[in-house]
Amino acid sequence: MNITVWNEYRHEKENETVRNVYPDGIHQVIANFLEEAGHHVKTATLDEPEHGLTEAVLSETDVLIWWGHKAHDEVREEIAERVKQRVLDGMGLIVLHSGHFSKVFKKLMGTTCDLKWREAGDRERLWVVDPTHPITEGLSSYLELEQEEMYGEHFDIPAPDELVFISWFEGGEVFRSGATFKRGNGKIFYFRPGHETYPTYHKPEIQQVIQNAVKWAANRNTPKHEYGNAKPLEEISKKR
Repeated sequence: MNITVWNEYRHEKENETVRNVYPDGIHQVIANFLEEAGHHVKTATLDEPEHGLTEAVLSETDVLIWWGHKAHDEVREEIAERVKQRVLDGMGLIVLHSGHFSKVFKKLMGTTCDLKWREAGDRERLWVVDPTHPITEGLSSYLELEQEEMYGEHFDIPAPDELVFISWFEGGEVFRSGATFKRGNGKIFYFRPGHETYPTYHKPEIQQVIQNAVKWAANRNTPKHEYGNAKPLEEISKKR
């Protein structure tokens, strides 16, 4: 499977705490465990030409993984539209953590995607609320993170097609931390954990979720749809 992992790659360059956790970037940690699982993985970052998301790269991508936080506004509008169109055409999209505020995710959701947050190193428990879902394969009934940034409701997204995880934080908040959506021919999974100062993506359980999500989101057998004037039935029959 062809996967592209996109990351702003700003925190790791500018913040020593983040650099100590992800010295080669969040994108590289994710790429490494996906490569070990047998996938063909490319990385792309904000400061590359066209943010690393050229037409050629996206046309060869089965699933795009997106991590962004502090530079959402720097993503060029035409690139965000390009990614959105590829999702509508059938590319899978996995949006991680504060990627909920990315231009791409907001365009596909059609809402503000706003939420409550608190950066205080809260303990988080992610409950599996759909144990039959492919994204939860191999997991126990919950995942526990010793420290994470709190995200709380109300999360301004459309009602998910499927709710996979709900988080509880020690401050009492809850959050829809794993949600799926279908847009056009594409499948989208939003997964909340992954604040840059915590080693969340080094944890095997979180890596398992992302690996499962990649398999779920891939949609390589999508037929190409033709739009416009429909041909009469008799004309179609003559070609058979």
